[in-house]
Amino acid sequence: MHDVQMDVEWPQVSARTKELIRTGAQLILDPPEPWLEQLHEASLSGARMRAVAEDPVLAAGTRRTNWANTSRWALHNIDSPGERVPAQLTPEIMLATHDLVRRGLDEASLDAFRTAQSVAWRLWMEICFDLTTDPTELRELLDVTSLSISTFIDDTVTAMSEQMRAEREELTRGTHARRREAVTLVLEGAPIPSARAEAQLGYRLAGPHISVVLWSAKPDAAPDLEAAADILARSAEATTRLTVTASATSWWLWLPADGLGAPDLSPLPDVRVSIGRPGTDVDGFRSSHFQAMTTQRRHARLGATRQVVHYDDIRLVSLLTSDTSAGDDFVTDTLGDLADADADLKDTLRTWIRLQCNTSRTAEVLYTHRNTVIRRLDRADDLLPRPLADTVVDVAAALEVLRWRE
Repeated sequence: MHDVQMDVEWPQVSARTKELIRTGAQLILDPPEPWLEQLHEASLSGARMRAVAEDPVLAAGTRRTNWANTSRWALHNIDSPGERVPAQLTPEIMLATHDLVRRGLDEASLDAFRTAQSVAWRLWMEICFDLTTDPTELRELLDVTSLSISTFIDDTVTAMSEQMRAEREELTRGTHARRREAVTLVLEGAPIPSARAEAQLGYRLAGPHISVVLWSAKPDAAPDLEAAADILARSAEATTRLTVTASATSWWLWLPADGLGAPDLSPLPDVRVSIGRPGTDVDGFRSSHFQAMTTQRRHARLGATRQVVHYDDIRLVSLLTSDTSAGDDFVTDTLGDLADADADLKDTLRTWIRLQCNTSRTAEVLYTHRNTVIRRLDRADDLLPRPLADTVVDVAAALEVLRWRE
C-alpha cells in the first residue's frame, strides 16, 4: 500500500470540531444499507460509467473501492479528527485499477468516485446537522470536512490515475498485450489476416469454437480460474485452448469444440461460468464470445446463484428484462398473486408447461400424486389475473424471469 499526498494548505481545527468529527466518523463505520446503496448507485450511474456498471467484475470492484475509501476516511478521522487524510492505494484500489486497465478503460472511469463524493457529502451533511445546532460550530465543521473529503478524493483519484498509467505501460510491453490486441481486432472484425492472428494467439480460428467467460468475486481468483479452465477443457475434450485475462478476476476462454459436456465445477464454488453457443470459424469465434458476455451480464444483473449458465438458458430472460421496468411490469401483470405464491406451486406449473401440459408426466417428474398436481394447477389458475388456458405462453415466460430472480 502506498500513501499519496498533494500540497494543500490545511486549516487549524478547534477541539470542539474535532470532537464532532470523531462522533460523526464513528457513525459512518456502521452505515444503514440504504446509505451504501445510494453511494454505489450514484458511482455507477451516467453514460460514461455504463461499461463499468454493466460489467459485474468492474461494478463489484467499484463497490469495494467505495467502501474502502469511505471507511479509510472515517477511521482516520476517529484517530486524528480534522487532520488531512492521506490517499492510500489499498489492495481494493490496486485491484480496481488493474481491472479497469485490462478492460481497456481510461481515467474517465474514475468519474465514479467524483460522483460518489457528492452523495457522500450530502449524507455527511445530514449527520452534521444532527451533531450540533450551533451555527458557529456547524460552519467550522462543514468547512473543515468539505475540504477533507474533496482533498481525499482528489488525492485518491490522482493516485489511481498514476497507477492506471503504470499498469497500461506494463500491459503494452508483454505477450498478454499482443494476445489481447489480436483478440480485439478479431472481435471487432478488423481485416487482420487469419494467419497473423493465429500466430499471435497461438490458437486456430478455423473450425469449431465455444466461448466462455470465467469470473469470480474473490480478489485472488487466478488459481481458481485456471483450475476451472482446465476442467472445461477436459470436459470439451480439447487439447488446446485460448485464454485472455480480461481482469484480475475474469478470464475469456475459447475452446476448439462444439460442446462442453457436463463439467463438474463444484470444487470451485466461487467461480461463475457463462457460456456462449458453439460457432464455426471466425464468425463463430466472435458470436460465441458476445453471447458469453451477454450471459455474464444478465447472470450478474439477475443475481442468479447458478454456477454454470449457457446463453440458451438465459436468452429469453435477457430479452424480457433488457428493460428492467418493463420486465417487472410484465411479470406483475401476467402472474398477479401467483408471483408471491409458494415455490411448490410455481414449480409445479413451470414443470407442467415444460412437459406440454401433461399432468400425469408432471406427477411422475415431481414424485407426487396426480391429484396433487391438479389441485396445484387449479390453485395457480385462481391466483392468475387471467385464465391459464388463455395465457400459457405469457405465464411460462414470466415464470422463467421469476425463476432467475429467485
